[in-house]
Amino acid sequence: MTRLFVNFCAIFLVLTSIHIEAQQDTLKLQREARSLLREGNDLYNKEKFDEASIAYRKALGKDSKYEKASYNFGNSLYQGKSFKEAISQYELTTKTSKSKVEKAEAFHNIGNAMMEQKQYDQAVTAYKNALRNNPNDDETRYNLAAAQKQAKKQQQQNKDNKDNKDKKDQKKDQKKDQKDQKDQQNKDKDKKDKDQNKDQKKDQKDKNNPKDQKDKQDKNKKQPKPSPGKMTPEQMKQLLESLNNEEKKTQKKMNVKKSKGRKIKQEKDW
Repeated sequence: MTRLFVNFCAIFLVLTSIHIEAQQDTLKLQREARSLLREGNDLYNKEKFDEASIAYRKALGKDSKYEKASYNFGNSLYQGKSFKEAISQYELTTKTSKSKVEKAEAFHNIGNAMMEQKQYDQAVTAYKNALRNNPNDDETRYNLAAAQKQAKKQQQQNKDNKDNKDKKDQKKDQKKDQKDQKDQQNKDKDKKDKDQNKDQKKDQKDKNNPKDQKDKQDKNKKQPKPSPGKMTPEQMKQLLESLNNEEKKTQKKMNVKKSKGRKIKQEKDW
């Protein structure tokens, strides 16, 4: 029992020693991170934003959960016009910070970064989140109104641009249709002219060919003469009556001439 107890105590001491060393290392890293944070703040106040960003990044390398270093790193990136990278740091603060005021400030700065990039709808969302965490922030409320105004204006511009694009596309399609129609008309005209030229050449060739001319004349000779149109029964009846009347008139005239031309010799009664 005594030996087991001694062994247990030895293990406990070793583990305790390791834990203490680990704590000491952690504390050391935290102290170094705070030192780098102060260095970054001094550079930031001197408007040396790129150098400040380097110091804050080093501080986060010592302590990745150092919220102040993360937030200040976002500020230095924002001042250096690196808005996308700044937003990433602010978003990290909104997720890790336990203070509503700090979350509100991070969302407020996200809104500012979105405004700089003309992403007004996203800015509106960020400012609203900031007010949910700190409803009394008048500056955020003012920025929200400005973002909403810009978002509405941007939506109208996008609509106008879309309408203009649709009109341009429509005109482009109309021009294309007109060009296609004109091209087709030209093709049809060319084909018609080509066929006419072909027919004219063929006719000219036929005229210059004596054999074709003779065949054409023979063909015309062999063609039957057109027959007169048939008469209706009524027309035939009228024609017969007219012929009979003419014949009667002729006969009557002949009889008259015959009686006049012959003299009668009358014998005397004495």
